[in-house]
Amino acid sequence: MSTVAADQSPATPSPGSVPSSGSVPSPVAAALAGLPRVVDLLAARAEEHDRDATFPYQGIEAVHEAGLLTLTVAARYGGPGGTLADTVQVLAQLGRGDASVAVVTAFTLLQHAEQARTAGWPTAGYRRLLTESRRGPALVNTLRAEPGSREGEPPATVARWDGEVWLLTGRKTYCTGAEALAWMAVTARTDEPEPRTGTFLVRGESEGLEVDPTWDQVGLRASAGHDVVLDGVRVPAELALGLNPPGSGAGRGGGTGKGAAGSAAAGAVPAAELARAWHDLALSAVAVGVARSAQDWLVRFLHQRTPANLTEPLGSLPRYRCALGEIEAQLIGAEELVRGLAARVDLAEPDAVARTGPAHLLATRAATAAVQQAVSLTGNPGLSRRHPLERYLRDVLSSRVHLAPDEAVLEAAGRAALARGARH
Repeated sequence: MSTVAADQSPATPSPGSVPSSGSVPSPVAAALAGLPRVVDLLAARAEEHDRDATFPYQGIEAVHEAGLLTLTVAARYGGPGGTLADTVQVLAQLGRGDASVAVVTAFTLLQHAEQARTAGWPTAGYRRLLTESRRGPALVNTLRAEPGSREGEPPATVARWDGEVWLLTGRKTYCTGAEALAWMAVTARTDEPEPRTGTFLVRGESEGLEVDPTWDQVGLRASAGHDVVLDGVRVPAELALGLNPPGSGAGRGGGTGKGAAGSAAAGAVPAAELARAWHDLALSAVAVGVARSAQDWLVRFLHQRTPANLTEPLGSLPRYRCALGEIEAQLIGAEELVRGLAARVDLAEPDAVARTGPAHLLATRAATAAVQQAVSLTGNPGLSRRHPLERYLRDVLSSRVHLAPDEAVLEAAGRAALARGARH
């Protein structure tokens, strides 16, 4: 991880800016400069990991060595302080190389970004994570989903206080990167007469924790979204966050109490909404990156493919050029939507934050449609395992696992439109 002394204030240029000749590049600029090499490394191994459904440890190592895995660590913690605009730029490029690596990276970047905004982790715990991040890749993810759970229900995972520590028991599902996570932020409810819900910071190597290899999806096969089973996993009181009942002081498992201050400092937008906005746009960027790789392959195919009944390659035909133009238009629209909203979310604009759910839906639809059209244009070669286009199709289809149900997104957008209309 790129480090800066805590008492320094490193100058960070705007996203994508290039330092003047002779100047020392900022940590963000230095990390972004390493992207092309990392993407090439990921692309070289992506087919192998997809075929065997093996975790891309070398790919994650390459992301880490380039300083990209800790891009969003705040400057006050010695990190680059990458913004959401920086993050979507990085994830779109990583998505071109290997969608599974990009998705795993995304969740770690989201964790560091949330800490930068809210300081929710206790100081000692986060310092430990950063120390591990300097030694090698330290992946983090929040584990919320449970088998058969419904939106709004309290978690079935239970935390029991034994007088010294919390003991966690339950099963979490769709845990991206499960087998390689250094830390897991596990949501659970207490077994008290009046249950409280909180987040418990669990070491990936904890006794009583087991990864159940259930992930066998059609795409994103290397992302290791397995189940995590917890059986009496011990969590110290200081690593239990958000359990303070209203109006109480910091009791057992109360955490640092810094989250509310961080949320207030961020402006009028609640911390939870900012977290959702980051998630929406980060995962959108990955899907668009996958679609760009599909387009790149299609362009090479159209340049090289000359059917027996033609004297020129398919790219010379107006029909194929128009179809390629349709793909280009879809992806330009998705990219501009994601990038534009990311820059505005960085400014904590409430209107931009409110639009990221529909933006995620639209960007994912555009990416999926673009890859499907590429497959349609190429016919049998596009579905052959000898070519990567069919993998891009499977990956972009599987990206829906990280998208809220269409009905939920559209119903919320419809409610917002009705509310605006009632005010006029």
